[in-house]
Amino acid sequence: MTGRGVRALPVGEHALLLECADGEASAALHAEVMRRRAAGELPAVREVVPAARTVLLDGVADPAALAALVAEWEIPPLGARDAPVVELPVRYDGADLAEVAELWGVRPREVAGIHSRVEFRVAFCGFAPGFGYLTGLPSRYEVPRRATPRTSVPAGAVGLAGPYTGVYPRASPGGWQLIGRTDAALWDPGRDPAALLTPGVRVRFRPVGEAAG
Repeated sequence: MTGRGVRALPVGEHALLLECADGEASAALHAEVMRRRAAGELPAVREVVPAARTVLLDGVADPAALAALVAEWEIPPLGARDAPVVELPVRYDGADLAEVAELWGVRPREVAGIHSRVEFRVAFCGFAPGFGYLTGLPSRYEVPRRATPRTSVPAGAVGLAGPYTGVYPRASPGGWQLIGRTDAALWDPGRDPAALLTPGVRVRFRPVGEAAG
């Protein structure tokens, strides 16, 4: 992919929004932005904020000049790079496990095997501090959000919604389909970085308990 396929939109006087065709292209662009930033090949940018199909560059001295620079980039696919891996132990005993299994056309005990064989990537973060939107699950396993959200989802709950997997960093309302839970601390203000899952990180889920057998 080249930067010519990226739509650059000025945001105010000192920010640039880079819009891509899809989530995979956006993730590849974000990885390239971060690589160039670390290598000193990117003009000064105060903040880089990835989203589903965009990457926002904030605190830019000359957005037009940066847009012209991005247009000349060669952006390698994500598979060409190494990225840190976070492994999360999960008990696949979520409240919606049976419903998800029915939607997938499998038995409930098979959900853990299907889900844990995927290597996920954090595409972007949002909703709550430490909540990452993880991509990688094949499209045939996409499931809708619950028709009626729960008023409280426990911290550590692993859920599915559309193309994403997410882990709730703290107790909060939520409408994702819950398939399991982890004891990992997704958000710890005393840790650097505070978020365990950050954009670009690869994530693997390891079944524990009965699902591991």
